Amino acid sequence: MDHDQSSKPTCRLVRPNDHYDGKQGFSYIAGISAETVGAKGICMHLLTIPPGGRAKAHLHEAHETAIYTISGESHAWYGDKLEHHQIVRAGELFYIPAGVPHLPANLSDQPCVIVIARTDPNEQESVVLLPELDDLVLK
Repeated sequence: MDHDQSSKPTCRLVRPNDHYDGKQGFSYIAGISAETVGAKGICMHLLTIPPGGRAKAHLHEAHETAIYTISGESHAWYGDKLEHHQIVRAGELFYIPAGVPHLPANLSDQPCVIVIARTDPNEQESVVLLPELDDLVLK
């Protein structure tokens, strides 16, 4: 039986040139995802949070998130009422379980560059905005 080679998974190079606007309020550099390479269980993107930039409060219903900070630093408020706070600096990693509300921001005057990896290849699919939490921090 002859197999169609075009349907066989293979390695793919992604040059991060394309951007997309996430529901969270940031513009992401498209990387590895279901949309770009047909990924089945992972999504990985680059994000530069500009000085003073902040996301909308949100959670990811169905997937975990791992963040690695390349440069700069970001602040993350998390928890049911965003009652917890963590500063994530260059060289540090931050884990966000599925279903945990969070709001990241860059309070510095330098860009913050991070790599974001998620366990859902369709990164925006399980994003749930939580506008009722938006005003709980950074008043």
